[in-house]
Amino acid sequence: MSDLLETIDTSTATLLKQYIDRLTRLEQEKKDLSQDINEIYAEAKSNGFDTKTIKKILSILKKDQHQIAEEEALLETYKIALGLI
Repeated sequence: MSDLLETIDTSTATLLKQYIDRLTRLEQEKKDLSQDINEIYAEAKSNGFDTKTIKKILSILKKDQHQIAEEEALLETYKIALGLI
């Protein structure tokens, strides 16, 4: 371990500190955003919206149309196979 410390010069230590500082800031921003997102879900729920469905819609919006069509077709096939429809 002391060999490692001996090989870290001032510029390397400065660079490492910059990475740590940036990551610390971003982690805090992520925490703040997560709190904001949870507040929006709570607001939507208090207005009568189902948050699980909202999350599903967000998941769908992240996918391309081809992927959505494939998943829906497979789901339909499974439902038919199980006698659900």
